Amino acid sequence: MKMIPATPHGTHSKAEKRVFDRLYAAFVNEWNDSLVAYHSLNLTRHAYKRFGEIDFLISGIPGIFVLEVKGGRIACREGIWQFTNRYGEVFESVEGPFKQAESALLGLMANIRANLTERVVSQFTIGYGIVFPDCEWGVVGAEWNSHILADARGFRDFEQWLRNLFRYWRNKDGHNRQPDEDALKVLHKYLRPEFEAVVPLYVQSGQVEERVIALTEDQMAMVDVVTANPRVLCSGGAGTGKTFLAMEVARRFTAEGMKVALTCRSPWLKHYLEAQFSISGLTVTLAESIKIACRRAGLDRFDALIVDEGQDLFDMESLDSLDSSLNNGLSDGRWCFFYDANNQAGLFGKHDEEALDYLLSIHPVRVPLRTNCRNTRIILEKVQISLGADMGVRGAGEGPKIREHIVTTREASAERLSREIREIVDEGGVVPGNLSILSPFPFDESCASLLKESLKREIAILDEFSLRNIPLNKINFAQISNFKGLENEAVIVVDLEPPIKGKGSLTMHYVAMSRARAVLSLIFIKKSHRED
Repeated sequence: MKMIPATPHGTHSKAEKRVFDRLYAAFVNEWNDSLVAYHSLNLTRHAYKRFGEIDFLISGIPGIFVLEVKGGRIACREGIWQFTNRYGEVFESVEGPFKQAESALLGLMANIRANLTERVVSQFTIGYGIVFPDCEWGVVGAEWNSHILADARGFRDFEQWLRNLFRYWRNKDGHNRQPDEDALKVLHKYLRPEFEAVVPLYVQSGQVEERVIALTEDQMAMVDVVTANPRVLCSGGAGTGKTFLAMEVARRFTAEGMKVALTCRSPWLKHYLEAQFSISGLTVTLAESIKIACRRAGLDRFDALIVDEGQDLFDMESLDSLDSSLNNGLSDGRWCFFYDANNQAGLFGKHDEEALDYLLSIHPVRVPLRTNCRNTRIILEKVQISLGADMGVRGAGEGPKIREHIVTTREASAERLSREIREIVDEGGVVPGNLSILSPFPFDESCASLLKESLKREIAILDEFSLRNIPLNKINFAQISNFKGLENEAVIVVDLEPPIKGKGSLTMHYVAMSRARAVLSLIFIKKSHRED
């Protein structure tokens, strides 16, 4: 059976992991892979998510079925249910698992009926089942029967129990419903984004359980490809979610028990990723330090390798280092490179076509990311028109218009910068920490150094270590080359000349302009009048 997500990451329930494994092994050669089990434990603490209370949802030709899983010892006394976990802790509830499953199914179907046509919904048999994998249940009750309950005995032949569950609800329904291919596609397309939800990169680790987002369709396809193939080259422009996906792939690899290295060239990006997520089995390291990181992790080699901002590591020296730190090397090991084929290459080293040719000679599966999920449509179009860079399609909403100014002196740049800060923060309501000032120069050489002292005190100059705890009460300043792979709600770009498409390097423009999620301000300075 196809599982979504592909690994049961995010769960501490051994019972759910066992059920996950049994579902994955069930009906391998039946129903042409149309039978899908969605595992939603990673959403159970998100009350606003529509299907957050469902442990497993099975959908396919047999119908739509909710499974409620309860591990440990279970008892029901005078209408009070008691659940004892492996630590001996006892939890009580007046609502038993059968009522929970039934109400979850009713809520699910109400939502599906509100969003899909009756022609689609009417083709599916619906039902629910309960799984007690750790105990034998001999209690007789009006709420349940053996057809919808799999205790430890039924769990031994779980596939047969599922067949009986499907048959029970089909007979109870009284109709021989058989969904057609179109209905299956519509249902699966609707359900998947609700279950394939992950934590966005910009959420601090302390807030992880409060924010989840759905993957775009091509991001979902990319995750499927990585699951099914050992070696993958994934390309996409800025804003298509490469770093975000790199962390999600790392989460899934480690959930399979692998020791994983996530590597990049930028110290800033390394520290940022370390600050955002702590994943057991994952080592975040610079490419140049991967051998040392491997030894510190107590390993001879890593089981899998994930490379972010891979265009900066397309040189044979870097690939040799990665090759020697990966089980079976790059030619036969498990790896995934995320890279940008646009203008970002070169900020941290020379792009070597020989290196990319070598990776291609291994015949990895190639996955393009086409959907921009970071920038507003206005920012996306501005970058594409001004620079000719491919940053994908669609964008994240319409957004406010670009704020663009051209000045002739550093003093005028500083004056304009001061006004932009006031309009964006004081009048626009953007939290100071959600505003970044980006320059190709260090702070002392930037026009920002000419701001009034009172305003400069409101600016935090970032370094690679401060990314672990960026203050929300201060605007932050960074050099463009260090901000690769990072982003913020609002960005003011200073000290760059107006871009001329097709003339000169536009790498700095590309990186800086693509960092803003919603608000982008550009303060260009004309070269012919710029002061040294």
